[in-house]
Amino acid sequence: MPRLLILCLLCGLLMAQKPAPTQPSTQTTAESETPQQQEIAKFITTLQQVLVPVMVYDRRRSNFVNGLQPDQFRLFDNDKEQNLSSVDVTYTPISLVVAIQANSRAEKILPQVNKIGAMLKPIILGDQGEAAVVAFDSRIRVVQPFTSDADLITKAVKSIQPGSTSSRLVDAVEESIRLLNHRDKNRRHLLLVIGEGRDYGSEARTRETLQFLQLSSVTAYWVDMSHILGTLTQAAPDPRPDTLPPAMHPMPGGVPATPTTVMQTYGTDGGSAEFFPLMEEIFRDVTNVFKHTVAELYTKGTGGNQFSFATQRGLETAIQEISDQLHSQYLITYTPNNKEEGGFHHITVQVIDHDYKCQTKPGYYMSTKFN
Repeated sequence: MPRLLILCLLCGLLMAQKPAPTQPSTQTTAESETPQQQEIAKFITTLQQVLVPVMVYDRRRSNFVNGLQPDQFRLFDNDKEQNLSSVDVTYTPISLVVAIQANSRAEKILPQVNKIGAMLKPIILGDQGEAAVVAFDSRIRVVQPFTSDADLITKAVKSIQPGSTSSRLVDAVEESIRLLNHRDKNRRHLLLVIGEGRDYGSEARTRETLQFLQLSSVTAYWVDMSHILGTLTQAAPDPRPDTLPPAMHPMPGGVPATPTTVMQTYGTDGGSAEFFPLMEEIFRDVTNVFKHTVAELYTKGTGGNQFSFATQRGLETAIQEISDQLHSQYLITYTPNNKEEGGFHHITVQVIDHDYKCQTKPGYYMSTKFN
């Protein structure tokens, strides 16, 4: 009996030490992904309609063409003509995020930027618009949540002060997209960045954030302070005569970079057609996106525009030019009839029976890899 009792006790101890059967993991792929990956994946799988802002210029690209009717537009997605769900030829209420660089490098410029808050409501937003204000250095701060109160917007912009040396530009753009994605989908979603065109210290990746912008139907505009910051820090000019041709000089400060001025200065059409190859390379991950400024990628990639300024008047002119463009845009919505085509989808827009020039975003990305 004692031996039997001891044997039973040993068996019990062995059973107690046996590891419990491994349960299958209940964590799904989505749960293991980061919030950013989940957000992008959601847009890829649920994309039903594409929103296309379009600017129409005359033959010489010197004036906007207004008064066109919906049946005058044709849109092609990867060279396949699409049935247009709607063409909005009237002004649509705006939800705008203003993201302002507020690091130590911008200290000399912020007093000028602080003065433009009062311009946003009457010029860009109109009576039905709303805006949020974000400041970024090493931190991303929502200085003012969405509001239609012009006084609150003005106060928020005026309150921004310089901070650390970092400039988490891409992180600020990503946070702005998230803010806009919680607003009414019937509004136009716009991002206005006032800052330099390069990033210093962000955790988010430039390529994925560009994709996030496109899939969220956010149009980015940029008032680039790089030119004026360079002017303030550059050495004294060479007293010798300048023998370089005009095309080799950068755009003069305070002159809005409209398609017309870009064409006149650099000899290009100022549109997005020449941007197609770059977009494909970006999403194929075969090019170094940092050869191009974040401002260039995000504005051209969403159908927006980039401006520069060197004076307070130049800054105000850029804001006015953005307003003029927004009030002259047409918004086209369509459901792609070629969703099964993976990769980057090119978009081109034409006006029937007219030799007008259309400027829009180059396209959008449909899946996580190319065919």
